[in-house]
Amino acid sequence: MSTPEDYLVRTYAGVLGKIIGVYLGRPVEGWPVEDIERRFGTLRHYVNDQLGIPVVTADDDISGSFAFARAVVDHGRAGVPTARQVGETWLNYIIEDKTILWWGGRGRSTEHTAYLNLAAGVPAPESGSFARNGRTLPVQVGAQIFVDALAMMSPGDPERAAATARAAASVSHDGVAVEAAGFVAGMEALAYTERDLDIIVDTAVHQLSDATLLRIVEDVRSWCADTDDWRTVRDRIEHRYGYSVFDGPCPVPTNSAAVLAALLLGEDSFHRAVSVAASAGWDTDSNAGVVGALNGIRLGLAGLDAEADLRGPVADQLLVVTADGGECLTDALRETLAVDAGRRVLDGDAPAPRSPRFSFALPGSVQGFGRCEDASSPYVAVSVTNAGPGLRVTVRGVSAGADAAVSTPTFLARPGDGDNFSTLASPTLYPGQTIRARVRLEHERDDVEACLYVLAEDAHGDLVATVSPPVTLGTAGRDLGWTVPDVGPNPVLRVGLQVRTARRLDGDVVVEHVDWAGAPERYSQSGVLLTSIWDLEPESLRQWVSSAKNFEPDFRYTYSVSHPQGTGLATVGTRDWDDYTVSSTLVFNPHERGGIVARARGHRNYYAAVLDSWRTLTLVRRDHDEEHVLARADVEYAEDSPLDLALTCRGTQLSCTVGGRAVLVAEDDSSRALRSGGAGFLVTTGTMLADGFTVTAQEGRS
Repeated sequence: MSTPEDYLVRTYAGVLGKIIGVYLGRPVEGWPVEDIERRFGTLRHYVNDQLGIPVVTADDDISGSFAFARAVVDHGRAGVPTARQVGETWLNYIIEDKTILWWGGRGRSTEHTAYLNLAAGVPAPESGSFARNGRTLPVQVGAQIFVDALAMMSPGDPERAAATARAAASVSHDGVAVEAAGFVAGMEALAYTERDLDIIVDTAVHQLSDATLLRIVEDVRSWCADTDDWRTVRDRIEHRYGYSVFDGPCPVPTNSAAVLAALLLGEDSFHRAVSVAASAGWDTDSNAGVVGALNGIRLGLAGLDAEADLRGPVADQLLVVTADGGECLTDALRETLAVDAGRRVLDGDAPAPRSPRFSFALPGSVQGFGRCEDASSPYVAVSVTNAGPGLRVTVRGVSAGADAAVSTPTFLARPGDGDNFSTLASPTLYPGQTIRARVRLEHERDDVEACLYVLAEDAHGDLVATVSPPVTLGTAGRDLGWTVPDVGPNPVLRVGLQVRTARRLDGDVVVEHVDWAGAPERYSQSGVLLTSIWDLEPESLRQWVSSAKNFEPDFRYTYSVSHPQGTGLATVGTRDWDDYTVSSTLVFNPHERGGIVARARGHRNYYAAVLDSWRTLTLVRRDHDEEHVLARADVEYAEDSPLDLALTCRGTQLSCTVGGRAVLVAEDDSSRALRSGGAGFLVTTGTMLADGFTVTAQEGRS
């Protein structure tokens, strides 16, 4: 089936719809419906401010949806991925007790139980089966809330969408839950080419054979045809299909009924549909997220923008919390392109050309940019809109000493109240990387300047701006380029553009794009990061993502990496890091193996230079469950004796040095080679200390 011409825009609307629905329903997740009614009535807008929690925050419904969909590109084959491949994707991106899932315990949390099965070597789909997990756990709601991004990879093809969703759902679920996931995915795929909800339901229902789900579809359609009062329909669902009717904490039939009712009662109103889903109780954030995704695709951006402004407060932003920390801070446009990359793999098409990190290419996209209070004068008005494409920065009152600035996050502020899920991330931007932007004025002036800048905390915890040299703007686009200097050990928190002039400016500045790519020219941390024995999580260490049980500052060296059993990693960086050398001085205590990693994409896909048994250095590529030895040499080392180790990746060639001496060189298979990714440390069953950490880009990179 050919891809619709408006595929990217509809997918973008679907991604926005998903995150809007989740953010609308998340604050009242788990509330009795009576409490929602008493406090808010119908949720017609975000209530986060009334509860003192942020709108954009970590949520399993978002992280799981977009992380698990990476299985398609990561495994890189045309056709539907297998359940086993999606299970491998779980293990690559999930850090136990920290990322993506509700860690409610074996036998209580469906996904936690499935993860423990996978980690113990039980492959999918057995990991989610009735035979392995009993009759109750596998029929909870999670299956249908994680499939939206996968469904968007099959526009207009409900059969392929449903097959992909069922494969993914069976990692953790079985029976009716797997069918519900296929039903949702089929409807979302149909929404690309069909606007009529009745036709969508009539067609997608062919994905169902479960008698309960078929009866739910029939009953809910009848009830919604009989009344437009959502509370009446909700009461009928509660009576016949409520939680008390089924076993388990969050049964899928109840929530399937809630999703269908919200869609039918909302008709062609995106706003009404997500409001009903978020207000009706049960699993409010996941239900509103599914409704938002489907209606975003079906009704498009016009539907999202038709009523209340649910899009503006979000500003495209979402978090995908995984072991691949540099991919955590993202936005709806970037995730749209990631979904499209998956569609291309399934279709057997060539990859799309790389886009700038911030292209503002889709209607209304701002990609997290907004007025920067830390770099703008309080006496200047600043607002942002989309310039179609580009970011339009409208300023009023800019003058001598009164600058305007817009920025977007590159890392997270310390978590505050309301974070029910761990938020692990690495920055998207580092000292040593070069920012490139193209900026222009809407109306000719010869005295308006623009500067790039970054914000980071200093040693005292104060936010400090580091600013590039100014460039004079004109109506023709001007290119700005600036390599971010060393800003100290703490992460870069924001990147932005500052506008200044000596003569009053009321007008528009258009940012056509902002970009950076590749490994830093040089990025390092060194010295003792520990400032207090009571603070084992200093700001400088917060940018690392660790699956090692203990990754902490050391009393003598920079880091301590320790894991009690099996292998743990600590990584930093992004998928933009391609050709580089990573180096550190390692000091070993009792251990099985330890070393440095490069081009990590998750914690089960990476290269590593590994020392083991006090006598061997091995260069390996980890590929999910398999470890491929690329080269090996005898290298003796001793307990508590520092050893300088460096690993260089350049194209498909890898090399290791020990004490500055070349020891290993290997050429990887070009069809399986990892091309880019973050860097860090690895330890297996023991402790390794590391003094310093440096990443240096390779000149003349491939």
